[in-house]
Amino acid sequence: QVQLVESGGGLVQPGGSLRLSCAASGFTFSSYFMSWYRQAPGKERELVARIATSGSTNYADSVKGRFTISRDNSKNTVYLQMNSLKPGDTAVYYCYANSPILTILEDYWGQGTQVTVFS
Repeated sequence: QVQLVESGGGLVQPGGSLRLSCAASGFTFSSYFMSWYRQAPGKERELVARIATSGSTNYADSVKGRFTISRDNSKNTVYLQMNSLKPGDTAVYYCYANSPILTILEDYWGQGTQVTVFS
């Protein structure tokens, strides 16, 4: 039973901070790339940040310098620290897992957590 359970979303004012968490179970967490995606109403789902099994990270240009992705393999958890939040960051944020091994085709999505940035 694979599960990715996001938490930590909420309502914050512009300039505020949130930390999202994604707790994983049912697969070998340390062997998977972990990502955060987001989707705003009427927009396509977009990649926000990704952390590889090596710890290497990638970020969307729109969040560079403000967001930090990290992982704790001992806790099977990936985090997204979001600082200096803007109204444009409002979206449902999804946790995603995929294997870097080409022969492993399974990937997994969380249920999403709402982030709203408001005045």
